[in-house]
Amino acid sequence: MESVLRYLDWTSVGLALLGGLLSLVLLEIFRLNSSRRRFPPGPKPLPFVGNLMQLLKDPMALVRSMETYGEMSCLYLGGRPIIMLNKMEIVKQAFVHNGSVFSGRPHVPIMDWITEGLGIVMAPYGNAWKQQRRFALHTLRDFGLGKKSVEERVAEEARYLVEEMLKHEGKAFFPIHPIMNSVSNIICSIVFGDRFDYEDKRFAHLLKLINENIWLAGSIVAQVFNLVPFIKHFPGPHQKIWRNACSLKGFIREVVEEHRKTLDPENLRDFIDAYLVEMTKQEAKEESTFHEENMIISTSDLFLAGTDTTATTLRWGLIYIMDHPDVQERCHEEIVQVLGFDRSPCMDDRAQLPYTHATVQEILRCSNISPFGGVHETTQPTQLHGYHIPAGTQVLANFTAIMSDRNHWKHPDVFNPENFLDEKGQFCKNDFFLPFSMGPRVCLGESLARTELFIFFTSLIQRLKFSWPPGEPRPNMDGVLGMIRSPFPYNTICSSRETTH
Repeated sequence: MESVLRYLDWTSVGLALLGGLLSLVLLEIFRLNSSRRRFPPGPKPLPFVGNLMQLLKDPMALVRSMETYGEMSCLYLGGRPIIMLNKMEIVKQAFVHNGSVFSGRPHVPIMDWITEGLGIVMAPYGNAWKQQRRFALHTLRDFGLGKKSVEERVAEEARYLVEEMLKHEGKAFFPIHPIMNSVSNIICSIVFGDRFDYEDKRFAHLLKLINENIWLAGSIVAQVFNLVPFIKHFPGPHQKIWRNACSLKGFIREVVEEHRKTLDPENLRDFIDAYLVEMTKQEAKEESTFHEENMIISTSDLFLAGTDTTATTLRWGLIYIMDHPDVQERCHEEIVQVLGFDRSPCMDDRAQLPYTHATVQEILRCSNISPFGGVHETTQPTQLHGYHIPAGTQVLANFTAIMSDRNHWKHPDVFNPENFLDEKGQFCKNDFFLPFSMGPRVCLGESLARTELFIFFTSLIQRLKFSWPPGEPRPNMDGVLGMIRSPFPYNTICSSRETTH
């Protein structure tokens, strides 16, 4: 009799658990269906995980499919809806005309773990973010942003990059490190007051960790962490993201301590000096957001944003010009005709180099390193295009759809600089070109990125010829979608142009 009761007890427990599980699934299905009726259409989500499996399986296919659901669409990560804006007019209405409502940042557990809500990029919309962004923009301008001095710095670094690449002349090599180092040196000179040699092993290791974290932050590791953030207390691959972030913050702390010892408030050298002085000025103010932790995260934001985005775009650029040698030759001929082999380019040269300028813009359009930009969040309930959107709803702009809209691009689906040229071969703007977003959260370093891309690209094509190594397979052009869309690793061969003329 006792054994029968024991059997019945276990059966009852099993049935209760099964019933509870079924009830949870049914409740989740009911909740999802109710949510989908209130939001724009989109791909069908699964209970509990939403569209996460589709995103992990083929992220670019999911991104490209979103515009098929209409001007606004919706996908789910976990149980949370994310509104996708697929048309320029709606993006402008949300991010520009209602900027304060659509400029929030959601709580992303993996990012909150690293930044604690501080800094500029992922900080929530409010007074602290406004103070940090305003100070960063003002300080970067003081140290040359948008001025000739930065152009000269970029041109000098471009010469170093050409010399570094020529060390590999005629041999296949992986170009990621020299490109990242050269681009990073520009923001380093503004933020840290110094550049780093290409042979600096510690800095090379730091750049490797940054590149690794950019990829990991968009991988399944980060997505699982975002669904169950309590795993931060347990070992696992997510701990690598934490260790890498700590390495970067440790590097910045060391630089800050060195600056403290040699600080001269009357002769500021860089962003860190300026921040240290601002901390002293505002230490008596209760509402001040200028403290050491915010300095570390803000400096990290500038360093990361000023390194990986431009370097990744240049890496995509090499792929496109190797795949289109006719474009590469036409750019080279135009550059040499205007600049010769010796004079470094500057931004004023764009008017005399319309085809080269158009090629740089087309690289930005096609590389599309941020297919839907940074994630926004509504700060209050609002209406958009007939839909009621509650406060705290995540919103993304579908830059992939906008920058390949057949109604506004001559060659939307292929790499072709003619997208930015008129009938006379002169450069012409396209209002549907949005690589830096718009509104209050527009990219802080847009002018620096444009300067770097034009001068680096023009300098490389002026002096070097790039080609695929014989038999080298082409990388998958969907790339790897992490925090940004990066190309798969590839090798290139460069040769000096001077020896071919």
